[in-house]
Amino acid sequence: MALACAAFSAGCNDVPDRHPGVELGGSGGLGGLRATVGNAAAGEGFAKAERPIEFVFPRDHGPHPAFRSEWWYLTAVLTDSEHREFGVQFTLFRQGLEPGLNEPAPLDGAAAWRSGQIFMGHAAISDVAARRHWEDERLVRGHPALAGARAKPFKAHIEGWQLASAGEPFWPLRLQVATHRFAIDLTLAGTKPIVAQGERGLSRKGPDNASYYYSIPRIDAHGSLDMGDATHVVRGVAWLDREWSTSVLAAEYAGWDWFALHLDDDRDLMLYRLRRLDGQPDDYNSGALIDAEGRVRILSAADFSLTVEGVWRTWPVAWRLTLHGEQRPFAIRAAFEDQVMATAVRYWEGVVYVGDDDGNRIGAGYMELTGY
Repeated sequence: MALACAAFSAGCNDVPDRHPGVELGGSGGLGGLRATVGNAAAGEGFAKAERPIEFVFPRDHGPHPAFRSEWWYLTAVLTDSEHREFGVQFTLFRQGLEPGLNEPAPLDGAAAWRSGQIFMGHAAISDVAARRHWEDERLVRGHPALAGARAKPFKAHIEGWQLASAGEPFWPLRLQVATHRFAIDLTLAGTKPIVAQGERGLSRKGPDNASYYYSIPRIDAHGSLDMGDATHVVRGVAWLDREWSTSVLAAEYAGWDWFALHLDDDRDLMLYRLRRLDGQPDDYNSGALIDAEGRVRILSAADFSLTVEGVWRTWPVAWRLTLHGEQRPFAIRAAFEDQVMATAVRYWEGVVYVGDDDGNRIGAGYMELTGY
């Protein structure tokens, strides 16, 4: 889901010193989340997600500038030849500055700067054996030479980082990220159909807030990770999420907890829990269980429950998941605790393992925690 796009004009938590030129405003995680994804008044004039739609591809792989916020989000759990495990995250966020600027910007000249868009990129590697997490980010005004997205051939990019189709067809994709500390180069090929989340793509986040949301839940990934002193040839499974909206988070919510999990029996599971300020369970919690053949079961709040079983600092890093229709609960725990994205928006994003009651590992994936 990658709802962490609450970064452009309002921050979530601590603002690192390396961003002195970014005016983030707000106070703490709650203020930043509300200011950017939950303030309906600030989205006046932008399109809103209000009813189910039929996704059209390749069009919907590309940008939707009529909406205020949008993101392209990829995660992967990868293993090298020595069975050393890594996590990879890449996210490109787009934020509209004002409504009505829906046309693509010219490729050059002064008018190219009047795109009305800001883009932010996040990239990270989790090295499980070393218990180390590297992250980096880019934040730029929308300009075709600096950042942007297109539908065909697909490309989402920011200052040299890119997730792009290798040719005219959507697959295969190639992810290329180079920073001063690490580099990522992965080739990606989807193995399951696209999943329209929620009600035929309409993902409700409360009675008056929603987004359009689809996932590509299982993707073969292979390539290399360079972490300065070593290069690892890796292979594994990735997950790609796409979401766009104008108003997502209402005033009664503090944040959300989100999971994208690959189970060893070839099923895939997405869940999110909206955290209410009053501490009560929320009726708009949702998810999807995708079987090995790609058949989808949309999950309502009544179909599952999540219970925190372990906390590191303020972050809940161990959970018990009870899923209606499953005989036994799932244990979800962080591969290691400190996978915090110490970026302009501070949130937890990293590798988690799925286990059964006997302590056996039965899956892996990614978890996102915001508003803590």
